[in-house]
Amino acid sequence: MTHPMSLKFHFLILGLTILFSSFSHVCLSSYPLPEHNSKNYITNSSSTNNIIQDDYDVSYDDDDFDSQYLVNYDTVILDRIKHSHRARSRDHAHAPASSPSRIVNVDHYIKSGRRRDHTKAFKKAWKEACYTNARVLLVPRHKKYRLRPIKFSGPCHSPLIIKIKGTIEASTNIANYKNRQQWLVFENLRNFKVEGGGTIDGRGHIWWQNSCKVNKTKPCQHAPTAVTFIGCKNFIVDGLKITNAQQMHLTFQKCAAVRASNIFIRAPGNSPNTDGIHVTETRNIQITRSLIRTGDDCVSIVSGSKDVQVSEITCGPGHGISIGSLGKGHSKAHVSNVLVNKARLSGTQNGVRIKTWQKSAVHVQDVVYKNIKGTSFTEAAIKLDCSKNHKCRGIVLQNIDLVTIKGKKAAKAECKNVELFHRGKVSPGCSHET
Repeated sequence: MTHPMSLKFHFLILGLTILFSSFSHVCLSSYPLPEHNSKNYITNSSSTNNIIQDDYDVSYDDDDFDSQYLVNYDTVILDRIKHSHRARSRDHAHAPASSPSRIVNVDHYIKSGRRRDHTKAFKKAWKEACYTNARVLLVPRHKKYRLRPIKFSGPCHSPLIIKIKGTIEASTNIANYKNRQQWLVFENLRNFKVEGGGTIDGRGHIWWQNSCKVNKTKPCQHAPTAVTFIGCKNFIVDGLKITNAQQMHLTFQKCAAVRASNIFIRAPGNSPNTDGIHVTETRNIQITRSLIRTGDDCVSIVSGSKDVQVSEITCGPGHGISIGSLGKGHSKAHVSNVLVNKARLSGTQNGVRIKTWQKSAVHVQDVVYKNIKGTSFTEAAIKLDCSKNHKCRGIVLQNIDLVTIKGKKAAKAECKNVELFHRGKVSPGCSHET
C-alpha cells in the first residue's frame, strides 16, 4: 500500500510541474533570451548561429542557400507567417478559457458601431490593459478600426501581450497629425510582445501625392512613421503586416533587446520615403524571416545602432539594405557590429550599401554582408561610400551573387574609403581591398 504522505508528495510535484509548464508557455516563450555577447562577427563565424530560433524556424546551412531556394523564398516566408498564425490559433482554441479580467478587448470600449474614429476607445482600452493586472490587449479579428495618432505609453503594471488580429486604419485627415512625425507609437515599455495576424494600414496615398518627390511644386515636409517603438526594451514583434505607410513603416528608436520576425511590409515601388524597417540608436536587435516591398530602403540602419542582426529577408522593390545615411549636417554618427545574412534582393535600386557624408565624425566598423543573392535595378549592386576622413573598417563581403535585371549592363561594386575583406565568391567585387 502506498503511504498517504507519498501520494500527497506526488500530487504536489505534479501540480507544480503543470503550473510551471503553463507559466513558461505564456511568459517565457514570449520574451527574448538574455542579451547576446556582441563579439566581432568577422573573427567568429559561429556567431551567425546565435540568432534566436522559435518553433517555426527551419534551419539550413549556407550551402543550401542556392538559386532554387531563392526562387521560392518569398513564398516560404509567407507560408511560415501563415503557419505561425494557424499554430497560435490552435493553441488558443485548446487552452483553458482565460478570465475576462485578464483580456482587454478594444471592441468593448466602442460605444457605437457607426463611429468612424476609434482613438478614444483605444486609449481607454490601453489604460485598462497597461495599468491593471491584464495580460492581453486584443484587437479582435474581422473588425476594422480607424485611428488618429496615438501613443501607447508605459511602463505597464505587468508583462503584456498586444494582439493585433483585426485591421487598424490611419486617419487620412492631415490636420489630425500635429507634428507629422508618428502615427502609432509604443514608448517606454518593457517585457512585452506585439503579435500580428491582422493588418496595419497607413493609407499613405494622401501623403505620397503631396510629397515633394512626387510633386516638385510642393514643399518637402515630414510624413508620419506608421509604427514606432521608442525607448522600449526586451520585447518581441512577431507577424505584423504593415501596408502603405505614410512614410516609414516600422521604426525602432532607442530600443534594446529586440526580436522582430515574420514581418510583412508592402507599399508601391514608387511610394516616396517608405522605408520598411528603420533602426536608429538601438542595440541588440534581430530582424528575421521577413518580406519587405517598398519605395525606399527595405532595412535602414542609422546612427547609434550596434549589435544588429538581419537575416532571411526578401527585399524588393525598394532600395536594398542600407547603413546610413550618416553624418548629415556635421552630425556625429556611429554604427558597429552589423550582420546581414541570407537575403534575397529582387529588382532593388541597389543591393547593399553604406551611405555617409564626408565628415570626420562618422564611424562605421565591423559589418558583415554574407549569403546575399538577387538582382539590382541599377548597375551599382554594391555601393560602399565611406568618409575619406574616417574610412569604414572591418567590412566583409562573403558569398555575394548580385546581377542587374535582364537587359541591363553588368553589375558593379563601388567602394570608397573602405577597409574591405572578401570571403568566398563575391560578385560583383570591389576593385581594391585594403
